[in-house]
Amino acid sequence: MRLLPFLLAAAPAWADPPDILSVEAAPSASGWRFDVRLAHPDTGWDHYADGWRVELADGTVLATRALAHPHVAEMPFTRSLSGIAIPAGVAEVVVRASCNVDGWAAASVRFPLPGGG
Repeated sequence: MRLLPFLLAAAPAWADPPDILSVEAAPSASGWRFDVRLAHPDTGWDHYADGWRVELADGTVLATRALAHPHVAEMPFTRSLSGIAIPAGVAEVVVRASCNVDGWAAASVRFPLPGGG
């Protein structure tokens, strides 16, 4: 039974979720462009920030930006997504980030759209 404490101590701990450091957005003829700056303690392919998404206040997902690889040596980093259709009259969206271990973060950033949507 002496092995049990060692096994428990060796179990992986939940890491911090990705942090959304900033959001910028601008409308265009083909939809909105979002630039999202993230930070996450990426460790490599075993644990990294793997995406962010734009949602309505009710949780409806408007668009998802997948991140296909770790950014261990590139923190923080910014990635963009264009062509996001936002319904008329929406003045604020929610941006949420994800990592490949913990999934979508509970915390999010409310972002008021420039010009009120």
